[in-house]
Amino acid sequence: MSLIEAESWAAAMAELQLHGDDPPPWHSRRANLLIEGLRLPREEGFVLAIGASLRILVTQECDPCSRMEELLPGLKAALLPDWRGGVLGKVLTDGEIAVGDEIRIER
Repeated sequence: MSLIEAESWAAAMAELQLHGDDPPPWHSRRANLLIEGLRLPREEGFVLAIGASLRILVTQECDPCSRMEELLPGLKAALLPDWRGGVLGKVLTDGEIAVGDEIRIER
């Protein structure tokens, strides 16, 4: 499962000087979930708890692929610093989630 922070996507778009209606949507990154308002640790091995029961073990940084460059020149490089490309994780406990669910970091 892949997750990306809304703030990281916005930072990459700002670096490319794309604002307003110009930027491509976050899901063009091909991430499964968009996290907003929570800065994820820049390390592997932590657990994200989303909603009542979903638990995801973060296993690694999600490095942007060459498809990002096809989508928008410079996007791959803009997603490289500070884990902007997001994280990859393994579902430990499944569960239903909804927009606005609480997200917590568990060690």
